[in-house]
Amino acid sequence: MASVPETPPSGDKRETGGLPPPLPATPPNIAELPPRLASTHGRPQLESFLRIVLSLSLVFFAADALISFVDDTAVLLVGSHVILTLRVIVFLFATVVWILVYCLMGLTPMIPKRVFLVVTLFNPAIQLITIPCYIFWYAHNQLVTWLVSLLEVVVALGTICWIQGGLKWRWPLFPERLLIGKRFSWLNLSLFFPISVFVALPMGCIYLWLCATLAVDHFSDSFMKLRPDGFTVRVRTYTRPDGKSIELVPMSHIGEPEYYRELSQSFPSNALILMEGVTDNRNLLTNRITYRRMATSLGLTEQQKEFKPIPERIVRADVDVEEFAPSTIALLNVAMLIHSKGINADTLRQLLQYSPPPHFEDQLIEDLLRKRNRRLLQEVRSRLEDSQNLIVPWGVAHMPEIAREIQKSGFHLDQTREYVAIRFGSGGMQKRTMEKRTPGG
Repeated sequence: MASVPETPPSGDKRETGGLPPPLPATPPNIAELPPRLASTHGRPQLESFLRIVLSLSLVFFAADALISFVDDTAVLLVGSHVILTLRVIVFLFATVVWILVYCLMGLTPMIPKRVFLVVTLFNPAIQLITIPCYIFWYAHNQLVTWLVSLLEVVVALGTICWIQGGLKWRWPLFPERLLIGKRFSWLNLSLFFPISVFVALPMGCIYLWLCATLAVDHFSDSFMKLRPDGFTVRVRTYTRPDGKSIELVPMSHIGEPEYYRELSQSFPSNALILMEGVTDNRNLLTNRITYRRMATSLGLTEQQKEFKPIPERIVRADVDVEEFAPSTIALLNVAMLIHSKGINADTLRQLLQYSPPPHFEDQLIEDLLRKRNRRLLQEVRSRLEDSQNLIVPWGVAHMPEIAREIQKSGFHLDQTREYVAIRFGSGGMQKRTMEKRTPGG
């Protein structure tokens, strides 16, 4: 009986003539293959589009950071924006791309959120975070702005280097290997946009409200408060051991009619009123200072229309326009265009043509605030010799310095009355009186 030859081992190519081993009966599960071997049928066009858009967002992120850093450095060193126009243009285009990327993150989970939430939300988030810095360190706001620009440069370049795996700049900047996951997910969509609209947006609004409340309180030294129902002002009475008193009345250019009327009626008949009001004897202002248009649009009234204390006891204690610097007068003429003529082609043209000189903010504060405060304090000192009670109805911004100066002269806080100057959503005025015997206000 003939013997059957043994089958050679499958791995012995010498006996099989070098033929490959037979294929398995069933193909491997494609889900078990590594991501790079998985089929990308139907995805190449989407991936190419996403890579281009994401790469553009990274380019604009870096460009905005570098241009902002150069511009803020110039302001810090020479006091002038050297590339402001370019900065604005790049930021506008960048914002459009960032909004697109943010929306795409809600539509497809392929975009890594840990990267592009930073890219798309860096500017709004950092501006929100630094608001308290601008409030409490206002004198160093340009340094804060420069540090923010520097941080943006570091984050932008660091993000690109991390994505590229080092200083390997290849286009598109965003590699295909980082696009993972499904093209669309209902779970991703149902979580991303509701969280953005109903969680992140309300939290941002609440934060802005708290910052606004903090800013009003800080810059007015608590003479004005922002509350849910409106703006309130605190009228403070300061007394001296010899019996003389000074009442500081923070005013707003527009407000509730009842607010002005009740203030006027609250002044004692024997008090001398040192009234605010810049004169213009040489007609240097081309546009009359008026807030009628703003008051009408908000359903309020102007101070000069309703605030009418006893005229026999009024003394003008303000400066004349000719004491201001030319740059301040020019700015006042431009600023009053909107108030007096509204927004139209001519006013917009003049606003766009206006170019303020370097460091004009310092001169503006000197003219509109400090110079006028010095003039008022001179009048206070001279009038105290013959008057027992002085009333100072001036703008809220003037009150912190005036209060500090009169307290140096021996006056201390004796009483506080609070009024609602502007009420949100409804007319009318409410008043609360708070008797206080401590200098805390």
